[in-house]
Amino acid sequence: MSRIGKKPVELPSGDSASISGQTIEVKGPKGTRSFTASDDIDLKIDGNTVTVTPRSPSKRARQQWGMSRTMVANLAQGVTSGFKKELELVGVGYRAAMQGKDLKLSLGYSHEVVFQVPEGVAVATPKPTEITIEGSDQQLVGQVAANIREWRSPEPYKGKGIRYKDEYIFRKEGKKK
Repeated sequence: MSRIGKKPVELPSGDSASISGQTIEVKGPKGTRSFTASDDIDLKIDGNTVTVTPRSPSKRARQQWGMSRTMVANLAQGVTSGFKKELELVGVGYRAAMQGKDLKLSLGYSHEVVFQVPEGVAVATPKPTEITIEGSDQQLVGQVAANIREWRSPEPYKGKGIRYKDEYIFRKEGKKK
């Protein structure tokens, strides 16, 4: 039995959900998001709660049960409060700035890195060494953060690079004389 799948998803006030076939669509103040569940899962709306149940006791149905419930919960959270990732730039001369819809990064290369921000994600630079990424799609927000971090991931000796806000970098001791 899935402990996660058993819990019903509470829709916050202001959100509305509709089911057509295996697709659930949730509307809220930050937009509309939808998810198509597999055929092994039943979706039901009761007032402001969504319940997810498996159609059969097969292994595949049980595997999809908890994941589908989590996806529906992420839809509800995404259209109300959204998702946010914060990055820090650590290193001498490392800077970030928004220029139109592009993010310009100075990361110690001989050239500036220009990152084109995809649709559905808002990127801001409150300080030259901080980047905040916000959006209603958790997967897209995380992927954009990972793509930005990929340009200069943190190294273990000095800790320089792009890291997540509360990430701990395991530091190594340098060479001995």
